[in-house]
This record gives sequence, C-alpha cells and structure tokens, in this order.
Amino acid sequence: MPRFRIALTGGIAAGKSTVAAHLAELGAHVIDYDSLAREVVAPGSVGSEKVFARFPPVRAADGSIDRAALAAIVFADDDARADLEAITHPLICERAAALDAAAPGVVVHDIPLLAEIGAGNLPFDAILTVEADEDTRIARLIESRGMSRADATARMRAQASDEHRRAIATHVIDANVPRAQMVANVTQLYRELADSTGYDDLRGEYSRDR
Repeated sequence: MPRFRIALTGGIAAGKSTVAAHLAELGAHVIDYDSLAREVVAPGSVGSEKVFARFPPVRAADGSIDRAALAAIVFADDDARADLEAITHPLICERAAALDAAAPGVVVHDIPLLAEIGAGNLPFDAILTVEADEDTRIARLIESRGMSRADATARMRAQASDEHRRAIATHVIDANVPRAQMVANVTQLYRELADSTGYDDLRGEYSRDR
C-alpha cells in the first residue's frame, strides 16, 4: 500500500503531544521517539550500558538509569548532552526505521529533536512543527512537571529555536490558539495532506483512481 510519512516536531511543552494524539485519532500510525528513547536504554540494554560507561553516576540501585541525575548532567553541559545523543540517537533511529517499515497508511514520526539531530535516513513527505509562546511553555512545565522557572528555561534553551525548526518545516501549527481551534486546524491540515497523496479518508485508504 502506498504510504505517506510525516515528521512532527516542536519545542518542549509547545503542545506537540496533543497534536500527535489527535493525528492518531484521525488514523495515523504515530511513532513516538520519546518512548523509543526510553526503550533503547531500558535496564540490561546495550544502550543503558553505554550510558553507564559514559556517565557512571547515573546508575541507579535497581540497574536502571537515574533520569533526574542524567538530566542534571546533560542540561548543564553541551558536550555531555552531545555524548548522550551520540549513544542514543542511532539506536532510536534504527528502532524507528523498523517500526516505520511495518506501519501501514499514514505514518507520523513524533521527533522532539528533529531540528537538532535529524532522523537518520528517513525521507519525509511533510514536516510539521508546533509552536507556542515562551511564557505558555514555561507555565506548562512548572505546572505539569514541577520544574522551577530556571529549570524550565534551561530545558528550552537546550533545544533548537522556533526559527530553526521553522526553517526545516513544511507547515507550522500554532498552539497559542484555544485547544479546540488547534485541533480543528490539525484536522484540516491532515485532510489536505491526505488528499494530496490520494488517500480518500483519514484511515489511510488509498484511491487507485488518482
């Protein structure tokens, strides 16, 4: 079956997860790179052992990665963050490619760090970036994750800017509007993308007449 591949990205707390969830509701198969990032460093994995070799203090008593300790290291040191990405990114891309090959219809790759480190060799038919203003994102991080304002700002500064993401995107999703309006906008965009490929509806059914 012909397939259509979409990359979805956006800064932390911009609203990307909401967009990804709605795309899944519309019928897309979503590959969540945050979930893959946890999977490839699960206890006993090759990825976790590589992380422990580079960052010995983050080994927890149960053999898992102490994520708070790791975050404290990598968000304070650009070189440490680059080292972590060099360990995990190839593993994530390998797993994502395998899932992509098995997925039918429209496939959405939910990639927080697309602008920073790419997605391996996968070509995308469309790249969507989700944007919200800085104060909104900081407020969300404080409320949902219990971060201090300083920590929230540091997380945001460690990522690419909206301008950088916009430069690689084919479409920008405004998450500053009310949620219902954003969802409606995403639905409209998804219909347009689906129609452009010959998919008759949002379940990924293909019209051979096109």
